[in-house]
Order: sequence, then C-alpha cells, then structure tokens
Amino acid sequence: MKRMLLSLLTAVVCSGLFGQSVDKAKDLLKANKFVEAKDEIDKALLVEKYQKNAEAWYTKVKIYDTIGTNAQLKTQYPDALIQALDALKKYKEYDDKKGVMLVADGYKPVNSIYSGLFQGGAANYNAQKYDDAYRDFAAAVSAINFMYKQGWIKQSMDSTSLLYAGISAEKAGKRDEAVIYYKTIADSGITKISGNDMAEIYKWLSDYYTRKGDKDNAAKYIAIGKSKYPNDIFYDELTLDELRKNGPKDSLFAKYEQINKEHPDSAIYFFNYGLELYQYATDTSTGKRVTNADDLIKKAQDKLLTSVKLNPNYPQSYLVLGQISYNEGVEFQVLGKPKGNTNAEELKKRQEYRALAAKRFDEAIPYLEKVDQLLGNQGKLKRADKVALRDSYDMLVTIYESKKDKPKMDAWTDKYNNVDKVH
Repeated sequence: MKRMLLSLLTAVVCSGLFGQSVDKAKDLLKANKFVEAKDEIDKALLVEKYQKNAEAWYTKVKIYDTIGTNAQLKTQYPDALIQALDALKKYKEYDDKKGVMLVADGYKPVNSIYSGLFQGGAANYNAQKYDDAYRDFAAAVSAINFMYKQGWIKQSMDSTSLLYAGISAEKAGKRDEAVIYYKTIADSGITKISGNDMAEIYKWLSDYYTRKGDKDNAAKYIAIGKSKYPNDIFYDELTLDELRKNGPKDSLFAKYEQINKEHPDSAIYFFNYGLELYQYATDTSTGKRVTNADDLIKKAQDKLLTSVKLNPNYPQSYLVLGQISYNEGVEFQVLGKPKGNTNAEELKKRQEYRALAAKRFDEAIPYLEKVDQLLGNQGKLKRADKVALRDSYDMLVTIYESKKDKPKMDAWTDKYNNVDKVH
C-alpha cells in the first residue's frame, strides 16, 4: 500500500513539473532565450496530456517561428518554420476558444511563417540549394493552403511558391514531385506568374505524361496546352512523334490532315507530311511495298507541291519532288534494260519503260536544278543543305549520263566534286 501511494505522489509531482515547463518555455521566450525555450517546449510536448493542449502547441508555434526567422538560428534549425507550421495546425486542431491566442497576437505567426518559408526558399534557390529550396517552397504552399482553409487569408493560391516548388523539385531531380505543383498551375488555367509566361509548364506536363505512357493525362495536358497556346507547334509535334513511334500509320496521317487544316499556311507541315507519305509508300523493309503505294506517292507529291507554293524558297521540298520523279525514272530504266533475245512484244514493252524513264528524268530536272539555284551560289551551308545540294548534283549527273549529254554531265559532276570545297 505504501508503494502504491508513493507512485501516485510521484506522478502528481511529475505532472506539475511538466505543467511548469510550458510556462517556463514562455518565460524563456520572453527572455530571448530561444534555444532553451525550444528545448523546454519540446520536453513538455513529450507528455501525453500536453499533446492535445492548444496552449502548449501555440507556445511551440511562437518559439519555432521566432527561431525560424532569426538570422543566426535559422541556419542551425533549417526546418524550424516547418515545425512552426505543423504546430499551428495542431493548435487549431485542439483549440476550443476560436483562436483567441492567435487573435491576441494579431495573427503575426500566420504572416511570419509563410513569409519566412518563402524567403528561405528564394535564398536557397538563388544559392542553387535546390533540395532545400524545394522543402521551403513546398512548405510555403502548404502554409497558404492551410491558412486559406482557416479563413485567415483571402488568397487561395500562391502561384509563385507553386511555380518555384515545382522548378526546385525538378532541378533537384524530383520530377515526380515537381509534377504535383505544375499540375496545380495548369489545372488552374494560369498562363502568367509575375509577368512570366507559363507556356513551358504546359509543355513540360504534356511531355512528362507522354514519356510515362499515361495516355489519358498526356491527352489532357496536350489539349489544355494547345487551347492556351494554339499557335505553338509543340503539341502537334509531340502528338506526331508519339504516333510515329507507336502508330498506326493511319492515325499519323489523320493527324497530319488535321494539322494541314488547322495550319493551312504552314509549308513545313505540308513538307513533313509529304515526306512521310513517300517514305512509307516506298518502304520495302517487309519485303514488299504497301498495296496503295501509288496513291500514297501521288498524295505525297500533292502535299510537297503545296509546300513549294507556300514557301518557294525551301530547297528540301524541291529535292524530295525531284527524288520522287528520279526514283521512278530509275525503276523504269531497270525494267527497260535489254535481256537478250526476246519477242517483239517484250521489246516494245521495254522500249515503253525506257520512254517512261526519260519522261520521269525530265520531270525531275527542274526540281533538282531549283535546289542548285537556291543553294549553289551560297557560301558555307548547313549540313542538311549541303547534303541536299550534293544529292541533287548526283541525280543530275546520272540523268544526263542516261541522256548521253556529256557537257551537262561534266558540268554537274564538277559541281558535285566541289561541294565540300565551295560550301
């Protein structure tokens, strides 16, 4: 019996001591002994009954807020403001007096916690401490969300903190966390933050989900991005690239048709479409061409001619148009080669093939010469233009060789041989 009474007495004494520790922490804070105050309130909150005590949590709010905004101490306790925010949430959870302590302080911790987190994030970001910056900006976003829900502020979103939480996370290699903040921006339809355009955020989300293979979200953000920035070709390019990789070709070509209608003045899209049609129509990697190859080639020529009409100074369009006619000419030339003793009907057929070859070669010449007109008189060329010029010369040499026109064949051969020297 004596032992039991002694235990009860000890419990009462300890409870009294812990009660005094909250008051002691408050006194230490008033005396500017911030670290000692922190230790004291931490000790008090280890006691179960104080873990649901609003005054204890609010005392922690004030102590940790003071430490987190103190120039000397905030580097020693970098998460002080985050802990202050967590304590503020606990205070509201257990407070039954309608925030009387907060009102008495003029809501000072509310403003000071958020502004301290934002400033800390900015300082860490500028110092390229992106992990720390992400921690602070993410906490600033959390602070705004919590304070808005409590009705303490009218601003429901801090777009700048959202943006830099995302950027900091991305720079820290945490793409899966960056997406959380970028999504919030895009889902809110924001296009400018502090005067800066958010076009790249919509692109980032579209690319992120495309790479993840999340077709629903990829389609969602491509659609949103395109609605916000209808003249930005990024979204069409992203969709085309995905269809190009995963097909089917009908879907790819349907997308090109849509783009041609949406951008009827875009020469490059007509060129790209024509080129892809031709490449698909002449692909023999499976051992044979597609069944509608001739129709596709005709369509490719139509698209390329539209491209030339829209931009008469784009050499690649002329090159591909020339290649189409040239390649057909070579095919007819092969079919028209003599094959020993044959009957009259076969001889006639081969003669027709040779005539078709000559016709296709004649069709190719103006396009290939146009490449020379656009590029041949220039100085140093970009690699793609140099390749286009060399290929044009090569085909012209072969064409005039087939015509047995030695002067022209020699002239184009000379240009071909000097491409690297001249350009």
